[in-house]
Amino acid sequence: MKKTTIGLIAGTRGFFPASLAESGRKDIITKLENSGFNVLIPAEDATAYGAVESLADAKLYARFFKDHDEEIQGIVVTLPNFGDEIGIVETLERSKLEVPVLVHAWDDRTDKMDMAHRRDAFCGKLSVCNNLYQRSIPFTNTTLHTCSIDS
Repeated sequence: MKKTTIGLIAGTRGFFPASLAESGRKDIITKLENSGFNVLIPAEDATAYGAVESLADAKLYARFFKDHDEEIQGIVVTLPNFGDEIGIVETLERSKLEVPVLVHAWDDRTDKMDMAHRRDAFCGKLSVCNNLYQRSIPFTNTTLHTCSIDS
């Protein structure tokens, strides 16, 4: 049986911990691949932290997705920290893919709310989803607004 191929967008925002974007990207790729999916995402060194944070990143990701448009059957947007809503929305608009989009945001841990570990993906997801809605880009939310990739 052929594996389902997922395009992955990991979002980040400059003043939130880059380490969360880096580890979140790696962890969700591992989780998706171990769950039987083929994951397409630009190389980690293609953008800072391997994530989308700017219009330049959005253009790079969109080109990558266009190059793989025949393979990609869905997009997962993951927010290991707040994320850059414009970069994410521009990636989706510019790629012109007509596939399902799932928006996922990571939980904050109550024992790690210092500046080195604060995600604030809850608020980032509100902003990403609001911008997707404003631009009429269909998307699906997870059942819980934020959740572990193990849930």
